[in-house]
Amino acid sequence: MIILGIETSCDETAISLLDFQKNNRIKLLANVISSQIKTHQKYGGVVPEVAARQHLANIIPTIEFTLRKAKVQPKEIDVIAVASGPGLITSLMVGVETTKVLAYAWQKPVIGLNHIEGHIYANLLINSHLAQIKFPALCLVVSGGHTELIHMADHGQYKLVGRTLDDAAGEAFDKVAKLLKIGYPGGPAIEKIAQKGDPNAFDFPRPMIKYKNFDFSFSGLKTSVLYLVKKEFKNKKIPLADLLASFQQAVVDVLTDKTIRAAQELKIETVMMAGGVAANQKLRQELKAKIKKNLPNLKFLKPNIQHCTDNAVMIALAGYFHALKKDFTPWQKLKADPNWELV
Repeated sequence: MIILGIETSCDETAISLLDFQKNNRIKLLANVISSQIKTHQKYGGVVPEVAARQHLANIIPTIEFTLRKAKVQPKEIDVIAVASGPGLITSLMVGVETTKVLAYAWQKPVIGLNHIEGHIYANLLINSHLAQIKFPALCLVVSGGHTELIHMADHGQYKLVGRTLDDAAGEAFDKVAKLLKIGYPGGPAIEKIAQKGDPNAFDFPRPMIKYKNFDFSFSGLKTSVLYLVKKEFKNKKIPLADLLASFQQAVVDVLTDKTIRAAQELKIETVMMAGGVAANQKLRQELKAKIKKNLPNLKFLKPNIQHCTDNAVMIALAGYFHALKKDFTPWQKLKADPNWELV
């Protein structure tokens, strides 16, 4: 089964072609991303109208290039899977409307997918094989717009067990990076500088880490960084590496502690991580170490680094499980939903 994946939920025009073969083998035929990072860097964040115009200019050439790269003809494609939400409405519409045209012209079945579900299923591509999830599973979703703990009883069966009450973890990274003027996107910029710092140099708060629930809060942590910079270092040179290493450690401590406790209490068999912040090496290493220490029999899956940020491979992966159930969407009813919540 060959699936064409399309992802345009924010500022990446991403197209992929995956061939799902026998014995859980997957052949990644092509994975192409037309990035807009350089365009939005000067604004310090994504500008929706600019992003949509770039998607319009890029999507057809990117699809054509992907087909040529994979040496695949439209007639060989079995299913088209597209991210239909959540995201920026104008960006989503470009991907969705393009999918509708292709579905009509090529006479292909379509799957409209939740963008977050795609991130979760990015965990399942391991060395050209489709990894198996032992249920129940728990996924820590961490990105610029989401910080959630999602329980999976089976494929397609989701329950929200915890979420941020204010800023998402990735949003906190971006805002601290903007405060300190170290670049965009904030997560990679902070991680790079933090590698040279002392994570114990500053005692930042760990919001809600002692709470019995599995919710998060990162607004206060971000504000603590702001107060420290404006008061203690008002007229002094900021020890940037130490400050960022300490901030990053605080975020990682909260995310990993909550995840471990939820896995213990909910008797989880598999823990996964997803979203752009899942590319953070500190987070990946510490979550793995804490699972090994506290839950040694638990299965731990993590997505390839290149599949943590927005991409179309994850959309095709999630689409495969819908296709197996013939859970298709008539192209006439396919719509972009910027507020679509997975659970």
